[in-house]
Amino acid sequence: MFGIRSRRPPVFGDVHVDDDKDIQIHRPEEASRHGLWAEGRLLFRDLIFALMIAALVVVFIVQPVKVEGTSMLPRLHDGERIFVNKLIYYDEYRWAPKVERGDIVVFWFPDDPSKSYIKRVIGLPGDTVEMREGILRVNGSELEETYLDKRLSLSPRSHPPVDVKPGYYFVMGDNRDNSSDSRAWGLVPKKYIYGKALFRYWPLNQASVIHHEDIRTVPPSSYQSPPTQQELPAEEK
Repeated sequence: MFGIRSRRPPVFGDVHVDDDKDIQIHRPEEASRHGLWAEGRLLFRDLIFALMIAALVVVFIVQPVKVEGTSMLPRLHDGERIFVNKLIYYDEYRWAPKVERGDIVVFWFPDDPSKSYIKRVIGLPGDTVEMREGILRVNGSELEETYLDKRLSLSPRSHPPVDVKPGYYFVMGDNRDNSSDSRAWGLVPKKYIYGKALFRYWPLNQASVIHHEDIRTVPPSSYQSPPTQQELPAEEK
């Protein structure tokens, strides 16, 4: 009517889409819609998996800890945040790290387990720890503590020998003149230690690995014990 012809799909030769089952019809809009949905599901799955892994890491491997106080100056400052390695709690297993002399550890305060302290391990089970006029000695040998700031350890205090029992540790703060530690309240049970300092992550400009300190003894030839009253030189007259 009126000379208008109905339009029919252009014929591609004599081939129709139903003639060959291998012919694929592409619908870009539908494919895009399905692609976005599939990508979204994959992203959500990966996010859930990552959160599960993070939760397992926090529960069993590392834990964030805030440093409170100045007892660990100059190595750690008040308000800094660190990660601690919790695998040390399972040190009875061969694969787990061990508590060693020089480690900075986090533990529940023996007199009040609701509080956490952070100190450095000085005495291991079986050791004898003492201080003679501000000089720290373990098993009769003076320790070479290069990590200390001498300006924070000026007090010539002495402390009687302490025998470290099996399953316990003698801990001290690096700020010796302002630290409440094993000199005041005694040894720390092994079961109270729940982490070893691993990494400082805050503030960001101070982010760094907290390395283990190898504490060595001073060779006997280079150490001179303080003179006794009988050894003091007399003035010549």
